[in-house]
Amino acid sequence: MHGKTFVFFGIVGSGKGTQVKLLQEFLKGHDGRECVYAGTGEGFRAILESGSYAGQLLQEKMHQGHLIDDFFANAIVADILSSKISPEKHLIVDGYPRTVAQSEVFEEMMKFYKHKDIKIIFIELSKEEAKKRNLLRGRHDDTEEGLEKRFEEYDKNVIPAMNYFKGKPGYTIYQVNGAQKMEDVHKDILRVIKLA
Repeated sequence: MHGKTFVFFGIVGSGKGTQVKLLQEFLKGHDGRECVYAGTGEGFRAILESGSYAGQLLQEKMHQGHLIDDFFANAIVADILSSKISPEKHLIVDGYPRTVAQSEVFEEMMKFYKHKDIKIIFIELSKEEAKKRNLLRGRHDDTEEGLEKRFEEYDKNVIPAMNYFKGKPGYTIYQVNGAQKMEDVHKDILRVIKLA
């Protein structure tokens, strides 16, 4: 039986990273299958820390608050899949796709790897709540101004990237209320994807 595929979407501060980890742990206990995690964040970090020319260019881009180029994000995910995916493994994708162009490439990847039932988990959270949570975290880039920029990018690119899959055969979008307690969000996710 083919592994399951989950793609996470959520505004910065929605607790997406935590929910990804909880689902990974659940799947491991659920059927003992390996779970491949394709997150662009880690891929970018590895490049940034490598001290390479690509890392320098990436650093400049991020420093100026620009979006990472589509080809770069596509390459990171394609690389993870080509080295780690096999039919029986589950796949969790996080932080990708973030633009419609990336969604088109992702769709091609899923066709290539014969993934036919893709569950998109959208953790919904209001901007007010997201802002509150982010400012509480107190990370150096979490200023009001920095957050506004990220929210804007989210509305302009990430939401359309998710909506690209609306009504497409083989893709289902599940909306989960991210304003609840962490464990309730997790329970809701399991319920909607029919694993609870």
